[in-house]
Amino acid sequence: MTTAHGNGSHPATQLVHGGTLRSQFGEMSEAIFLTQSYAYDTMESAEARFKGEAPGFIYARYGNPTVAMFEKRMALLEGAEAARATASGMAAITAALMGQVRAGDHVVAARALFGSCLYVVEDLLPRFGVATTLVDGENPNAWRAAMRPNTKTCFIETPTNPNLGLVDIAAVATIAHEHGATLVVDNVFASPMLQHPLQLGADCVVYSTTKHVDGQGRCLGGVILASEAFINTHIHNYLRQTGPALSPFNAWVMLKGMETLALRVDRQSANAAALADMLAEHPCVTKVLYPGRADHPQAELARRQMKGGGTLVAFEVAGGKPAAFAMANALEVVKISNNLGDAKSMITHPATTTHQRLTPQARATLGISDGMLRLSCGIEDERDLIHDFLQAFERAAHLLAAE
Repeated sequence: MTTAHGNGSHPATQLVHGGTLRSQFGEMSEAIFLTQSYAYDTMESAEARFKGEAPGFIYARYGNPTVAMFEKRMALLEGAEAARATASGMAAITAALMGQVRAGDHVVAARALFGSCLYVVEDLLPRFGVATTLVDGENPNAWRAAMRPNTKTCFIETPTNPNLGLVDIAAVATIAHEHGATLVVDNVFASPMLQHPLQLGADCVVYSTTKHVDGQGRCLGGVILASEAFINTHIHNYLRQTGPALSPFNAWVMLKGMETLALRVDRQSANAAALADMLAEHPCVTKVLYPGRADHPQAELARRQMKGGGTLVAFEVAGGKPAAFAMANALEVVKISNNLGDAKSMITHPATTTHQRLTPQARATLGISDGMLRLSCGIEDERDLIHDFLQAFERAAHLLAAE
């Protein structure tokens, strides 16, 4: 079996060729190795593999050739020394945090997190004796004040879900390192095409590859990227023993998705920028949040640490939940879904979906109003997307006026 690490150093080439393993048949499309276990030539060779003295696969829970291709390609794209794939994005986040801590340790995290991430930080970790502190992620002084002698890691997502606030990765990384802690960054909203946390000082990057990487609504997946030392110390044995393994088929789907990742993110980002501009001018919209716009509260930071505004737009509709629901229900091209990073445009109401488990007070603290909608732009023609929103606002206005 031969290996191709990527015939070129540029991301678009690595996305197509990076990490490819070819069998004796010389297949062009990556092979799906659907196997649970592997055969050894001798008992001695089995013994050597289990001891780590000889290379090779042992069991599908520990590794698989198709999964290894995906891990290598993601590592090349991210500029990481090592990667480990997982069954979902939440499996990646949980492993990245729990693999580093034990009872008596402390974790600091930004308050603005996806609902399931908040569960891991607020509910799960404390069950095992790990103290946690939530802070205003945008305020470096808040990070500094929260650090303790037993703080082991810090955790952020940026841009945040759903209001697209930004956390200064380099600043938080510096604070974490000054206190002997690490920094884990959930980079799913930016995607590996638009932001590189490792280059900004982060120790570990996690993705739900369900989003942009697959990007076509097919499979769940996740990945953890870091240095070899970080992976070997904190992640490798945790994944091996607890078993949140990515299936070979899903890894193959992710590999196919990566071939068009650069093209899709570029088109999605262009559509997001166009929709953000249109929404900002619409009389039914009271607020638009898009990192690529000059009126974003952290536009300067966005220019500094991102290569573009991204594929998502958050906006508030005048009239609260009834108006937001009426407009979203009237959309025809854009579909109602809580997923993101898909080739198809999707819209969701965070207060009743992704962040519904939070109290109204907690949602208000995060800036999640009843009129807020989160739009994930797809690759459709921007003219059709703009027309879809214009007709939806008009239909919603007539409906609400008739009530």
